Amino acid sequence: MDKKLYDNYVKILENELVPALGCTEPIAIAYAAAKAREILGEFPDHVEMRCSGNIIKNVKGVTVPNSDGQKGIDVAAILGIVGGDASRELEVLESVKPEDVEQTRELAAAGYCTCTLQEDVANLYIVAKVCKGSHYAEVTIINRHTYITKIVKDDAILFEAAVSEESSNYVDKSLLNVKDILEFANTVDIDDVRAVLKRQIDMNSAIADEGLMHPYGAQIGRILLQVYGDDVKIRAKARAAAGSDARMGGCSLPVVINSGSGNQGMTVSLPVIEFAKSLFCTEEQLYRALVVSNLVAIHQKKYIGSLSAYCGAVSAACGSGAAITYLYGGSYEDISATIVNTIGNVGGIVCDGAKSSCAAKIASAVDAAILGHFLGRKHHWFQPGEGIVQKDVEGTIKSMGYIGRVGMKDTDKQILNIMIDQVKVD
Repeated sequence: MDKKLYDNYVKILENELVPALGCTEPIAIAYAAAKAREILGEFPDHVEMRCSGNIIKNVKGVTVPNSDGQKGIDVAAILGIVGGDASRELEVLESVKPEDVEQTRELAAAGYCTCTLQEDVANLYIVAKVCKGSHYAEVTIINRHTYITKIVKDDAILFEAAVSEESSNYVDKSLLNVKDILEFANTVDIDDVRAVLKRQIDMNSAIADEGLMHPYGAQIGRILLQVYGDDVKIRAKARAAAGSDARMGGCSLPVVINSGSGNQGMTVSLPVIEFAKSLFCTEEQLYRALVVSNLVAIHQKKYIGSLSAYCGAVSAACGSGAAITYLYGGSYEDISATIVNTIGNVGGIVCDGAKSSCAAKIASAVDAAILGHFLGRKHHWFQPGEGIVQKDVEGTIKSMGYIGRVGMKDTDKQILNIMIDQVKVD
């Protein structure tokens, strides 16, 4: 493989597979607010948040980590200001203390934070403005959860960066394709990816254990094991779902994300880990399979965008399915069939925000990916011209990306309108 392409793929994994504490949208709000307070240099009198609809959608129903069960944009912002450490980025709330939680509860009840919907902006858009008397500081995040594009203090611009999804990465995701991903997975020096993948295995396995041991959320993972049994196909779904149960339920354990999402990070990794155990794979085989799952998921998301009405569990599950096929010794054609079979089945799952049902959607998406894998092994796959399926896997990925990015734009708006009671559905 060309060295430039090789280095680019390594860098993509290093940039994407980072730890985050709690659902990434409330964490991004906490990070922006904590950074604004840091710039202001003193405790503010109040905070104003301006957010895109997708951010509001993904914060409304999810528990903010280390908040003692509290939910909402105001809670995330205030907790970031009161007890957050902006230098920790997506682990900004790791330093929160019990007294910070109580202060947050009091300030939220007093209306310390206001939030408004910002229309006609990027899907991932956050502005945190903190004020103290006549002084203020404002931090803007666009496209990526920690990508600060502007910092202003008292009308003076202290920092400004290009508004681009890739500007903070120095990587080129347009170079991703299934064929090259497989070549990279087959040839990569494991030491070049060991650290990020080991961290993914360790952190995501720990939160899956937590979700199975304790009754978080709707307990999707626990119920799957209780009702359906202990087959590897069930365990793969249950562990991914259990990680989401815990994460959406406010568990303070960090996870390694994929495409800016903890749920996607767990979906691309935990089913693969479970299948690798059942097949008695070596550590190296598992790492190479995780390269496949992570990069296949990122490849799809580059067409869809960070946040949309398209459920990211589907693209992540496609990655897992591809990796499971890889573990079974599948060829490029076999892996392509798994991806196409998965997209052709559950490509229409909508995202209606982060909340407990995300775990169920993960289970459904992983189930479809496993079915897609076994369909391919029996030499069955959906054919070009059937629905959105194109003549090859890259065309099918692009067509689903177009639907997620363009076709579901109005769907996204209507989902938000329903969630914030701005439309009468009858």
